[in-house]
Amino acid sequence: MHAWKNALASVWHRADSGLLVLGAASLLAACGQSAAPPAAGQMPPPAQVGVVTVSRTTVGLQTELPGRTEASRVAQVRARVAGILERQLFTEGSEVRANQTLFQIDAAPYKAVLASAQAGLARAEANLTSAQAQAERYKPLAAAHAISDQDLISAVAAQKLAEADVAAAKAAILSAQINVTYAAVTTPISGRIGRALVTEGALVGQGEATQLALVQQINPMYINFTQPVADVLRLRAAIANGSLKSAGGADAAQVRVVLDDGSVYPIAGKLLFSDLSVDPTSGQITLRAEVPNPKGVLLPGMYVRAQLQQSAVAGAMLLPQQSVQRSSQGDSVKVVGADGMVETRPVKVGSGKDGQWVVLSGLKDGEQVVVDGFQKMMGKAPVKPVPWAPAASGPAVPAAPAVAASAPAKS
Repeated sequence: MHAWKNALASVWHRADSGLLVLGAASLLAACGQSAAPPAAGQMPPPAQVGVVTVSRTTVGLQTELPGRTEASRVAQVRARVAGILERQLFTEGSEVRANQTLFQIDAAPYKAVLASAQAGLARAEANLTSAQAQAERYKPLAAAHAISDQDLISAVAAQKLAEADVAAAKAAILSAQINVTYAAVTTPISGRIGRALVTEGALVGQGEATQLALVQQINPMYINFTQPVADVLRLRAAIANGSLKSAGGADAAQVRVVLDDGSVYPIAGKLLFSDLSVDPTSGQITLRAEVPNPKGVLLPGMYVRAQLQQSAVAGAMLLPQQSVQRSSQGDSVKVVGADGMVETRPVKVGSGKDGQWVVLSGLKDGEQVVVDGFQKMMGKAPVKPVPWAPAASGPAVPAAPAVAASAPAKS
């Protein structure tokens, strides 16, 4: 009987312990449920995206074409008389003035010819004086029939022959003076002179006009380039139907020069002409631009790229290139509405300009277009637009604006 009581007490003790453990577990579970946040609690803040506010403006459309520089004036300095080159009177690579003497050719033979011509003139003038006196003396004698008419005619003819001899002597003097002048070789234009092509002591001008140097006028400078005739015709048609307008007049256009290292020449030029004929082998039209070159930065023969602004489109918008999504279905942008919701908007994109796309249609003034922060947009959740600015280092570091825009969201 005593053993049965002990067994019954053990069973009750175990049951009380199980109930105690079960109650403790229930209490812990209740505490855990009260510490967790509710499933429908506070929403996360809107994602922050960088946007630009668009506005319509008149955008000049540029065409970039390869070309080469050419001096606006070129003069080949040549020896126009034969002789020994005595002196070089300029510094190679320097600036020279028009009519400046560059070389001196031995002028002694030509001075001797000039002296001989002057002596011949004196002789001819003496003969003319004698012939005139005789003709004057024969005139009254012929009137008095003291001499025959033939004698008078011969005296007058001798006078005219003497006058012709004087004129020939004067021409010989002029020719001799020209040759003496040509012995001092001058430049016909102002500009920069290159190296001398001959040295002192060389015989020049013997049988041909020997080239001695080259003078080039590089201010202003010409840029010669070509453009496909199809582009020219398409441009003229767009201007004719009013979709584009000419930049600076019917045949005028502004030209910017991009150097071989990628830098842009600071002074703009102007288009002078387009060739009237088309190269049948390439289908290209030759164009020429004139660019001021006061500091001599541009040199003849340099390879450059000409940015030609031949037309402009009114009512266009400029957008950073990273804001436009391009696909086979077309171009589109992300637009943030007044309620913070993002809408995909199809747009019509034209050419590029300075790292931006020219948007022709699809947007309205004042709309906000997303430029960066695309990865933060989640479904149909609203976003917080903030003004976007390009990185200080330029478009070469496209990730910098996105980092700057997302920094406030991390705080």
